[in-house]
Amino acid sequence: MNKISLSLFTASFCFGQNNKSEPQIFGEGVISTGDYETHAAFSPSGDTLYFLKCMPDGNLCSICVSYHKNNIWSKPEIVSFSGKYVDADPFVTKDGNTIYFVSNRPLHEGDPAKEDWDIWKTERRSSGWGEPVHLDSPFNSSGSEFFPTIADNGNFYFGSSRKGGKGRADIYVSRFINNQYAMPENLGDSINTVDNEYEPFIAPDESYLIFMATIPNGIANADFYISHHLNGRWTKAKKLPAPVNTAATEWGGKVTRDGKYFFFGSSRNKITDALPQRENMEQFEKTLNTAGNGLGDIYKIDFSALDF
Repeated sequence: MNKISLSLFTASFCFGQNNKSEPQIFGEGVISTGDYETHAAFSPSGDTLYFLKCMPDGNLCSICVSYHKNNIWSKPEIVSFSGKYVDADPFVTKDGNTIYFVSNRPLHEGDPAKEDWDIWKTERRSSGWGEPVHLDSPFNSSGSEFFPTIADNGNFYFGSSRKGGKGRADIYVSRFINNQYAMPENLGDSINTVDNEYEPFIAPDESYLIFMATIPNGIANADFYISHHLNGRWTKAKKLPAPVNTAATEWGGKVTRDGKYFFFGSSRNKITDALPQRENMEQFEKTLNTAGNGLGDIYKIDFSALDF
């Protein structure tokens, strides 16, 4: 099977069939369950999914994993390096052998959890994922860091609330030059504002940047924006229209490695004013605890359907 056939095979069987124009709840009943699930990150082959399960208030999250076998996704488990602290924003490198993530875990065993989030990484070993390693300067700061993503040339994009930004949180890039990372650069006025910009997904070739911003200020107003890299500059970011963005919270957006699908988290609710018919307690509790209840689910949409 050639690479193109393998890509199409993976897209069809791992990601499922898709209504191109409307976001669909992904893995309903297994991945998206009625709990708070978000921030999907696939392995390069598309058959392993890392994602977050969080407390309803979002104050505690763990990184989970599910495997695609025999045309179904396995029951998720918490990965070996998560499950105690706030762990979020997983990013899988293009070779599948390193996961970057953010965490409030302490730098030294036995210390209390940190008040801010830092970027960590874990590398694959023959026995599984290794012990997480804290990234040093120039990545982490006295503020919080968010959502690391890496372009194919090694340039490292992330959000940060470090001092000196335009708002409470901005998006930065640390360029990979001569096999080392330079000091992070603020992406400037085309991307960052006096409000908050948090979660940058960089295209592998750096042709576009999709990020989450809270404009006006407030996580409940989080939506996706996009900017294109043209002639060495970032275009003025534009808000993605419906049906990707809604009045609910949208965040944790990533495009699959083959460029076919956009996955994201959303607190949109498929139930609005009334149920189709009266339910008894058993039926109502089932409705309350199913995907699409407004708590948070993972959605997918054909990337070509995004109108930008």
